[in-house]
Amino acid sequence: MNQASALSSPAPRPLQGMAWGVLAVMLFSAGLPATRISVEAGMSGLFTGAGRAALGAVFATLLLLVTRQRLPAWHQWPRLGVVALGVVFGYPLLSSVALETVSATHSVLVTALLPLCTALFGAFLHHHRPRAGFWLCAVAGTALVLFYAGQQAEGHWQLADLWLLLSCVLCGLGYAEGARLAKELGSWQVICWALVLSLPLLLPIVWASWPATRVALPGWLSMLYLSSVSMFIGFFFWYRGLAMGGVTLVSQTQLLQPFGALWLAALLLGEPVSAQAVWICLGVVACVALGRRYA
Repeated sequence: MNQASALSSPAPRPLQGMAWGVLAVMLFSAGLPATRISVEAGMSGLFTGAGRAALGAVFATLLLLVTRQRLPAWHQWPRLGVVALGVVFGYPLLSSVALETVSATHSVLVTALLPLCTALFGAFLHHHRPRAGFWLCAVAGTALVLFYAGQQAEGHWQLADLWLLLSCVLCGLGYAEGARLAKELGSWQVICWALVLSLPLLLPIVWASWPATRVALPGWLSMLYLSSVSMFIGFFFWYRGLAMGGVTLVSQTQLLQPFGALWLAALLLGEPVSAQAVWICLGVVACVALGRRYA
């Protein structure tokens, strides 16, 4: 293991892990509003999702080369593929496609189930069996999200809601597996190698979905934020926090993300946040918090 990897494989320190987690969540909170800005500026959801990851992969490649990181072991590449499936393809692509037809506020409430998915996969990968209370809270939180989504669509399900729910499942898996790998490879090395592994698949998608019309400047600025912060730097802090404090504990910081994202959606996009949306968000977050206590 080289010096950079050794320095980024910290011993368990719960308080410091929580601090890193909160910092990461603050950065991730702007992800959905920024994605909506890119889509409104003229980018397709497919291009936004693949483009942010491809540009992030370029940053990752440069950093790995400059720091002369050793290649992961052969048995670690499939696990990096799981991370890539969740955090490089699953969440960015599916949430971006969903945001073509639904608001950032709507997306925030549906994806509020992400912490529950993270805790579930964290428990599964660490061979813990969640208690009955976890499943009750999971059902309650999911029911609230489905109620909101159905009411917004006047009783008819939207395909975007399916993409958002699936993105939560895949992202939760990527978070949990990435936390395990961070203890072996280092926090920032995990996302870097996952991005590099994904680049050969991302480039054809970017090329095929390149905007045919002019994209407004806010769209490109949002893309730059998504690729450099949401897709790259934020994961340095996130996986470091998960590795230091543990998945079950540090993933609780995700409870703050929906509120930050709602506030940013109102500030940046002018989207109205109804009292009902706030109450449902509070309800889902409460279900997630109680559920993870039993995870």
